[in-house]
This record gives sequence, structure tokens and C-alpha cells, in this order.
Amino acid sequence: MYKKYFKRIVDILVGVGTLIVLLPLFIIVGILIYLSSKGSIFYSQDRIGKNGEMFRLHKFRSMYTNKNFSVNTQVFKNDKNVTTIGKFIRRFKIDELAQIINVINGDMSIVGPRPVLPAVKEHFDENAEHRLKVRPGLTGLSQVNGNIHLPWKERWVFDRKYVENISFVNDIKIIFKTFAVILLGEEKFKKDNE
Repeated sequence: MYKKYFKRIVDILVGVGTLIVLLPLFIIVGILIYLSSKGSIFYSQDRIGKNGEMFRLHKFRSMYTNKNFSVNTQVFKNDKNVTTIGKFIRRFKIDELAQIINVINGDMSIVGPRPVLPAVKEHFDENAEHRLKVRPGLTGLSQVNGNIHLPWKERWVFDRKYVENISFVNDIKIIFKTFAVILLGEEKFKKDNE
């Protein structure tokens, strides 16, 4: 019942509330990005959503605008394309907060598997296909269990576990664990899928 009816209501309420509360932070981050490097304050790219439908995912821009950079490349902490302010907003996941707009619009959920680039879909296995049954999320089970420190196949096992066990209680647990991950760092939360 939560998955079918109430999850979307919770997403809208939390999304709008978060947008209102964090608006001053958004303005400050926007100004810092604008002053630190040329380019737009926001960065948008196509991602795969529920039922395999494409949508435009929004982030606060954390990198220099570089025409030679591939959007299919995983960016790591010490990447030379990341701006000074970008390092800070990435470390504390502030760059991801622009996706609150995606949540309010219905492209995403607060909790769910992270949306992937279209190029990743060709590597999907059976576990990864399950992630397409739900809206992708700002945070998810994979993100609080190692995220980029895990190979894709391990992330997809976590995604499937989440999809098969969606509940209000599980979403709350993931949200609280997300705060711990933000404060302590993803590498401290790497888990095996056993």
C-alpha cells in the first residue's frame, strides 16, 4: 500500500518541504558556483527512470565546463575537472540536492535506486532490470552500502533488494543512514551482498 499510494505523497511533501527549508543554501551554492567558474549553475543530463523512460536529471554543477569530458566517465574525488567549490559540494552531496526538483516533478523519489546514464543500460543484468520497476531515488540502499566503491553488479543486487522490500520503515532507515554516509564518507559503509 505504501509503495503504490503513499510513497509518492511522501515524496511530494518531503520534496516541497526540503526545497523551502534549503532555499537559502541553494542560493548560496548557486552564487559560489557562479563566482568560482564559467558556466551554468546547474548541470543536467539524460538518465534512465522508471520503466526505462528517459528524464533530465539536475545537479548543481561541480565541474569545469570541458568539451572533451565524456558524460559516461565515472568522476572520482580527485578528478582535475572538479572545481574547488565542486569538491566541497560533492563531498557533502550538496550537488545532488538540485534533484529535489526531479522528485517534485515525479521523475524521481526520495529513496530508490540511483538513476543511471543510458550507456550503463546495455550492461544491465537481471538484478539491474528490477530497478526499472520504481522511480529512481536521491538516495538508496546501494548508496548507503558503498556506492561508487562497489562494482555495478553489486550495486544492482542492493537495488533489487530495495525494490523487493519497499516500505516506509526501510525508506526511513535508508534516509537516516544517508546522513551518516554524508558525514563519515561512503568508503566507511562498503558492504558485501551476502
